[in-house]
Amino acid sequence: MTEHHTPEGTDASRRWFLRTSGALGLGAAALSTAGAGEAFADTEGRADGRADTEGPTERQGAGTRPPVRTGTGLDRLPHPLVVGHRGASGYRPEHTLGSYQHALDLGADVIEQDLVPTKDGVLVVRHENEIGGTTDVADHQEFAGRKTTKTIDGRAVTGWFTEDFTLAELRTLRAKERLPLQRQHNTLYDGRWAVPTFGDVVEFARQRTRSTGREVWLYVETKHPSYFRSIGLPLEERLATELRRAGLAGRNGRAILQSFEPSSLQRLAKLVDNPRIQLLGDRGTQPYDFVLAGDKRTVADLVTPDGLRWIAGFAHGLGPTTNLIAPVDPATGKLLPVTTLVADAHAKGLLLHPYTLRNENAFLPVDFRRGTDPNAFGDSIAWARFLLDQGVDGFFTDQADTSVLARADFWSAHHAG
Repeated sequence: MTEHHTPEGTDASRRWFLRTSGALGLGAAALSTAGAGEAFADTEGRADGRADTEGPTERQGAGTRPPVRTGTGLDRLPHPLVVGHRGASGYRPEHTLGSYQHALDLGADVIEQDLVPTKDGVLVVRHENEIGGTTDVADHQEFAGRKTTKTIDGRAVTGWFTEDFTLAELRTLRAKERLPLQRQHNTLYDGRWAVPTFGDVVEFARQRTRSTGREVWLYVETKHPSYFRSIGLPLEERLATELRRAGLAGRNGRAILQSFEPSSLQRLAKLVDNPRIQLLGDRGTQPYDFVLAGDKRTVADLVTPDGLRWIAGFAHGLGPTTNLIAPVDPATGKLLPVTTLVADAHAKGLLLHPYTLRNENAFLPVDFRRGTDPNAFGDSIAWARFLLDQGVDGFFTDQADTSVLARADFWSAHHAG
């Protein structure tokens, strides 16, 4: 394993790290047995939820933690962070209010939204603008003629697209499970929830915050922003307007912004001062705005020290695929030696929230699988612990409950002795 290097600002990092570890250490343990809303109310009897402790030991790369930029709002969140990926998409159809509700019930700190527009310019929450796989649109004969093939980010996609529907038309559809063969139990909820607008999710978060007394944060992605700008439906200005209207704009706004396209984050940075996370795919891929601009850099270039320094100029952190941190052998599926990305990113003051942790064997490195059924659950808790031990600052997860348990184990190890 390559030696990790301690970044500049270690003293500031240590003060923040010890403070948040005190807040979360016993709180995370409480989450393993208590409801999420109760977790921070009974930590060593402290009303502010902080533990009376000296904090974690120096093992597990704690010295590489970056200083969270004060004033960004990120220092108000638990650390490491558990992000409900499209809600609790391992248990409910993704990007539904039921999925978000369940993720928070299971202990997620933040819930994620992917935003795409309707024909009339309303931001709705879907993983993709193609909705044949996540709604019952194919069952609606009145929309049969809307099926078409489009080129999205250089790839031909056939189906039904949100930008061809008004909001009123989209409201007639119902959400369904995207992976019915792998997650057959989720199909029980097919048709139960509508496709929410971003405004619907904001209102849900407001009501949940009010009822539990615990702030609900949103983690918001602009999907295919260059494509939507090219057809006259730009995302960034619409998102900024929604955030301002809801009181979520700015450093105290309880919304983290993310995108695979750096230019989208750069544009958002000029509109609202929310924390921003640059998403990264596999090493050989390119952000699509780079393709359009003729920029030859790939993700492999962006994870070098120079690339990370460039990202730190407009973003507060990275959302890398786990393969950039803990690669697997494509032939065997087994883990290879970890990379230096965690230490290198921390050295530039960037947080890391990798994606996506899932329980099913099919999504796990061979090292953490159990049995031969690809849809059966493997040892996802151990996989989450492995990533936490590398020093990541949180992760996106389809099953928040197992990730919360892994975090509790992680903090218990740090507080032991």
